[in-house]
Amino acid sequence: MAAADILEDVTEPAVTEPALPRTRPDLDALPPYVPGRTVPGAVKLASNETTAGPLPSVARAIAEAAATANRYPDSGAAELTSRLAARAGVPPGSVAVGCGSVGLCQQLVQATCAPGDEVVFAWRSFEAYPIVTQVALASPVPVPLDGDDAHDLDAMAAAVTDRTRVVFLCNPNNPTGTFVGEKAIEEFLAKIPPHVVVALDEAYIEYARPGDGRTDTPDPALPDAAVPDSLALARRHPNVLILRTFSKAYGLAGVRVGYAIGHPSLIGALRKVFVPFSVSTLAQAAALACLDAEEELLERTGHVVAERGRMAAALAGAGYLVAPSAANFLWLPLGARSAEYSGRSADAKVIIRPYGDDGVRITVGTPEENDAFLAFATGAEALRIAGM
Repeated sequence: MAAADILEDVTEPAVTEPALPRTRPDLDALPPYVPGRTVPGAVKLASNETTAGPLPSVARAIAEAAATANRYPDSGAAELTSRLAARAGVPPGSVAVGCGSVGLCQQLVQATCAPGDEVVFAWRSFEAYPIVTQVALASPVPVPLDGDDAHDLDAMAAAVTDRTRVVFLCNPNNPTGTFVGEKAIEEFLAKIPPHVVVALDEAYIEYARPGDGRTDTPDPALPDAAVPDSLALARRHPNVLILRTFSKAYGLAGVRVGYAIGHPSLIGALRKVFVPFSVSTLAQAAALACLDAEEELLERTGHVVAERGRMAAALAGAGYLVAPSAANFLWLPLGARSAEYSGRSADAKVIIRPYGDDGVRITVGTPEENDAFLAFATGAEALRIAGM
């Protein structure tokens, strides 16, 4: 037999693909968290970061802590917990430290929800809420914002069922910047069963200022005059959990540290689902140094608020509908034009963040960065895309 005939008779062995590890099938439908874009050479106004770097004293604390990186961090963050508790006038058992406030959001859902339980939140709001809910096998219950891009508290209260375990109130709301005042929150809490946790996610609270909420003012921040005393609310309502972060006003987005204040029974539950050592030594040292320099850091928020008002006035003057913001960003409800608008802004080397067919969010940056965005936003092409 010829060699060619022999080769023709050779049958290639079937290739069997190795079995893959089994994971939860529902994860295929879980939307990933999408961070703000970064484009080299462009102004980044997409991630709500503070534009000023850490204070020199904070940078030194981070560098000194890095010298001990061969040692595990204090998993209980005892010193930071104690400082935060003293600052809030509560016992240390009422404070939990976490890997950013988003880590605490996930801990909260894990600690309160069984499969099939429900978590209520406004939509649009912080994009992590539906993700952490579904990771815990709970069911997300999004409630549309009202016509002013603010929380519809009556509709949210009506959405609470016997399966509801958590309600998230992002205040000021991300991405719209709108705000719920203390009176409205108190009235809302009166409608919520006491076993349902109401999480006041106050990641941007340091940027809130008293105001009358009118849309014809440069800084129409608040629907009622009072910035909520959330600590007083938590003292009156054991089901209230306050979530705060060092990422925004304190400028520590890159080191990941946040905290929760609430009833000791709830804080104890959060600690049981805490990932050990997830708040690093560097994060703890940086947060402590920020508390030492708190007055100076919070003074920076005044400059952001002033720029926020300047930008809002310029945009409104150009014909935009600008949602009243109490945060370090502005919201333009551009609807189906949002993606095209943000794309053209990126072409102009200013990165902003689109949210589906709802709107775009613009972080308040330095005056020069804000001017770059305003130059685009008030140009003929941007105004055309925005429908003006």
